[in-house]
Amino acid sequence: MRHRLTMRAFRRAAACIKSAAELQTGGDTGQAVVIFYHLRRYNRRATFDRYSVLKKWISMSRSGFARSTSMIADLLRISCLRICALGLALAIGCGAQSWAQGSKKDEPFQSTAPFAILIDAESGTVLYEKNADQLMDPSSMAKLMTEEYVFHAIQSGEIRSEEELSISENAWRRGGAPSHGATMFASIHSSIPVMDLLRGAIIPAGNDACIALAEGIAGGEPQFAELLNKRARDLGLVRSNFSNATGLPDPQLKMTSRELAKLAQHIIRTYPEFYGLYNEREFTWNKIRQLSRNPLLKMNIGADGMVTGLTKDGGYGLVGSAVQNGLRLIVVINGLKSQKDRADEAKRMLDWGFHGFEPRLLFAEGEIISQAKLYGGLKSGVPLVADGEIRLLVPRNTPDRIIGRVIYTGPVPAPIERKQQIGKLKVWRGENVVLEVPLYAGEDVERGSMTQRAFDAAAELMIGMFRAGVARL
Repeated sequence: MRHRLTMRAFRRAAACIKSAAELQTGGDTGQAVVIFYHLRRYNRRATFDRYSVLKKWISMSRSGFARSTSMIADLLRISCLRICALGLALAIGCGAQSWAQGSKKDEPFQSTAPFAILIDAESGTVLYEKNADQLMDPSSMAKLMTEEYVFHAIQSGEIRSEEELSISENAWRRGGAPSHGATMFASIHSSIPVMDLLRGAIIPAGNDACIALAEGIAGGEPQFAELLNKRARDLGLVRSNFSNATGLPDPQLKMTSRELAKLAQHIIRTYPEFYGLYNEREFTWNKIRQLSRNPLLKMNIGADGMVTGLTKDGGYGLVGSAVQNGLRLIVVINGLKSQKDRADEAKRMLDWGFHGFEPRLLFAEGEIISQAKLYGGLKSGVPLVADGEIRLLVPRNTPDRIIGRVIYTGPVPAPIERKQQIGKLKVWRGENVVLEVPLYAGEDVERGSMTQRAFDAAAELMIGMFRAGVARL
């Protein structure tokens, strides 16, 4: 029985290699083959008892592809495990062709929210997504951007946490008690320290607190919105657009659930000294006690943040985070029909994430992931590394295929400085991108001699002419 299972797996892996060899690949030399394997140990009591990821990177040229596949076959022959190839990807300069062998199954989980995403806070691994890149009305969840800007301003010394800001008539009427919306109940023309305004913005989601912060920092909400948009671009939030500090309905105010999750992840990582504000359960101002609007905080599931939202057009939404056994997850949902639906769905997604996934190390810190081809350098290539180790949350007991690609625009002109960003590693599980990691040069590479640069130029000219000829065929 064990012999038959091993040979069956070997034949499947051999088919993978044959299909890969038939790919019509082109581009620069120094390509990288990424192979992820699903390893199963057979025993009498269980189908398998270990899930792990085996990685092997093989630098090759177009003419050396057969030699590289022979190396893969040797690897398979000596293995005592039943190996099912999960994926193979060819990363070629500025693009990539890919092929993968593996079981394709439907997502085991479906959210009832129109917009949803669940990620690992440490690695950014996407565990589940639904319409994650579609623009939506973020409502009060957009307050996270206002809060991030203030955190950053305090951290950089632009303002002081004890500095007092005035509550204008505009802030009082549009965001205070007369507005009949979410408010910290600040008194008109009173002066309130920045830290208390932050508490008023976070715990009861006070609009008056947000407007006061905007006016105190930028002179008004329109000017503050411009600062928010600039800061958002600096953080890589390329699709979000902010028109006010509160999240109150506005046709120009839009975010995606993916960028909300990315913003939450950034706040958790960058401002640990302020993140505890999101776990405070109550807030009292002007002798009025208000409880946190976050339903997750009282569910005993390790939740410690972050914000809820509601508008007529956007529905009920939530950005939440929780920790169990050292694993922190971030959930974003929006568009639900009631408070109960919002609370139940957020808890259901977090429970599924905590019980359905386990972390795996893909690359250790400092480990060379691939090589990027250089142009005009003392060396023909430069090693690519990540900024720290790369981990991926993988589903338990699921044969989903995993594909990795190294993507960069090449050849890269020399000189190269160590830690210069060259490209990125993208990892797919099934058809979804679940991890994207920047890759950096692992060493300095100086410019080559005139002869070396002339040779590289001639080589690139010939390759360009060849590609142009192929394109005309």
